[in-house]
Amino acid sequence: VLSLVRPPLPPTGLRTSLSLLRVSWIQGEGEDPCVEAVGERGGPRNPDSRARLDQSDEDFKPRIVPYYRDPNKPYKKVLRTRYIQTELGSRERLLVAVLTSRATLSTLAVAVNRTVAHHFPRLLYFTGQRGARAPAGMQVVSHGDERPAWLMSETLRHLHTHFGADYDWFFIMQDDTYVQAPRLAALAGHLSINQDLYLGRAEEFIGAGEQARYCHGGFGYLLSRSLLLRLRPHLDGCRGDILSARPDEWLGRCLIDSLGVGCVSQHQGQQYRSFELAKNRDPEKEGSLAFLSAFAVHPVSEGTLMYRLHKRFSALELERAYSEIEQLQAQIRNLTVLTPEGEAGLSWPVGLPAPFTPRSRFEVLGWDYFTEQHTFSCADGAPKCPLQGASRADVGDALETALEQLNRRYQPRLRFQKQRLLNGYRRFDPARGMEYTLDLLLECVTQRGHRRALARRVSLLRPLSRVEILPMPYVTEATRVQLVLPLLVAEAAAALAFLEAFAANVLEPREHALLTLLLVYGPREGGRGAPDPFLGVKAAAAELERRYPGTRLAWLAVRAEAPSQVRLMDVVSKKHPVDTLFFLTTVWTRPGPEVLNRCRMNAISGWQAFFPVHFQEFNPALSPQRSPPGPPGAGPDPPSPPGADPSRGPPIAGRFDRQASAEGCFYNADYLAARARLAGELAGQEEEEALEGLEVMDVFLRFSGLHLFRAVEPGLVQKFSLRDCSPRLSEELYHRCRLSNLEGLGGRAQLAMALFEQEQANST
Repeated sequence: VLSLVRPPLPPTGLRTSLSLLRVSWIQGEGEDPCVEAVGERGGPRNPDSRARLDQSDEDFKPRIVPYYRDPNKPYKKVLRTRYIQTELGSRERLLVAVLTSRATLSTLAVAVNRTVAHHFPRLLYFTGQRGARAPAGMQVVSHGDERPAWLMSETLRHLHTHFGADYDWFFIMQDDTYVQAPRLAALAGHLSINQDLYLGRAEEFIGAGEQARYCHGGFGYLLSRSLLLRLRPHLDGCRGDILSARPDEWLGRCLIDSLGVGCVSQHQGQQYRSFELAKNRDPEKEGSLAFLSAFAVHPVSEGTLMYRLHKRFSALELERAYSEIEQLQAQIRNLTVLTPEGEAGLSWPVGLPAPFTPRSRFEVLGWDYFTEQHTFSCADGAPKCPLQGASRADVGDALETALEQLNRRYQPRLRFQKQRLLNGYRRFDPARGMEYTLDLLLECVTQRGHRRALARRVSLLRPLSRVEILPMPYVTEATRVQLVLPLLVAEAAAALAFLEAFAANVLEPREHALLTLLLVYGPREGGRGAPDPFLGVKAAAAELERRYPGTRLAWLAVRAEAPSQVRLMDVVSKKHPVDTLFFLTTVWTRPGPEVLNRCRMNAISGWQAFFPVHFQEFNPALSPQRSPPGPPGAGPDPPSPPGADPSRGPPIAGRFDRQASAEGCFYNADYLAARARLAGELAGQEEEEALEGLEVMDVFLRFSGLHLFRAVEPGLVQKFSLRDCSPRLSEELYHRCRLSNLEGLGGRAQLAMALFEQEQANST
């Protein structure tokens, strides 16, 4: 009964309430409660105490120091570390080292890796075999000597040299040990790191006192970072003075003789529990408390036994998690009754966020309709497409889960069998996860064998689980970016503004970037006796080279009747090394430092190509910067680019142009690989026709196995311009070009106002 009685205020709130009451009583006695309190605690009241307090307040006032850079000193760009934790000096919690051998590296060590590797930040395997071949996905360190003491000594030396500054705890185990990884990680999280600790299953030395104990290596043991740092100078002496056939006994004797630290099984209320598995013992039938609460199980004779142990402990952890979820849901139900909304405020499923509530019709989350064979929401815009791949597996799992839950709820009175799916609906709610609504045709069987067909609607939810960081290859902001600007004759005048913006945004801050101008002449332009249409562009480039010493703006001249983006990129690609990072841009683009950094971080060699979506301004004739409110029912005003500074003037009216794909960041090696695959699949005339209707993004999309990352880029803001839609383009590219021009005229409100004014003018 006492556990159900809750205090009216939490302890923190109670202390706060009493403090407020005390302040109110003191205020009745003096003018300034803070001064009074200082006078009472420090002794007799001093009339100068107020002056000292005021003086201290002035000393601690924050001051804003403006940034100033001496123009006479060379500019030096600050390179940040790879991870913020390196800059802050923080460390990872736990590193696991596994001692293995020539005979068990491909069997037991692989079983250890498959069962626990995904739970730890770093898992290393140490062997005395010289030149050992590492199995896939495993990091193996070969010492070249299989003597036990030598292997342990070199392992500790390697951990100290390469990881001593990066981890707080080091867990050393053998490959014939099964470790309950979540429990071990929780144990390391509960222990204080500022101490010398040697924790494991304590065993006594033969003929030694009770205080001299070592940790049994078969059950694993924890070493703190501070203990490893102290042990490092004594490793050579211990290796020469201590003789032992077992590496765990050698380490225990070394710690006792050199540092006086012995093994303990309990520390700070945390008990290291282990279980010794008998020979031919079935893990499924083991139910003792020592087994169920163990951190480590030893010995494990074969890989299949390791997987059976992992299956048993995973089932136990799953049952415990379900039990905790039920308890939390019961507590939520009890507390919901006391809230102002009452039971009406209880969301389903209990404990998960309520469904997203749209504030306007533009925020309504749509449902996708599907059957067991087809889906009616296709990525390419088709009205109907086959249900296949991961989407088909997702629907199948939802159907199996629905049938399983129905049978679990109504058995043994009723048993259900699925006949077919009548209707299926699903949608992704960013606040909850994937929601399903299924209309099922079921066959219901009673205990007496009676059968009947039933149609029932069920709702399911696949909630968002723990967010995990996807492993990605390492990239750095120090990579040089090679900008490529194709220029047509019609764009020569606009190129001057691009060069000025390039000088201000890239050359002035000394960004690690270069620019190549690709001058595209027509069949009859720039010939003998004809004026050069790019003469002004070349002069402006030479002026920038003179203004910024050390800068070189290269330009290439090509002649093409119908320039294709892929053909132009072929010309540039041959002029640069394969490790060049290209940023394909347009004359209307204004790249800056932030855009270049996102290009470096999002384009990953051999892994990913990045094609940003720029922000396109609307036609200023139809959509002035500060647009008047549109007529009723015309919809909201168009959005401004994210991150816009209100102090810079009125917001910009425009939209992110998803139809345009002229900008892109990719590595030359990836482009050459995709281009070679295109040439291999298409030959002769077919290849020539394909190049006319392809852009660089289409080449990566169709002929490359890389990830294609497409995202809005608020740093790319383009002025309004009508793209020249050449009739030589493919039907798809021509349609996208025309659609981009039409959507870029203005928002719904501005177009409605323009039509309204035109009708008013025509009527008069």
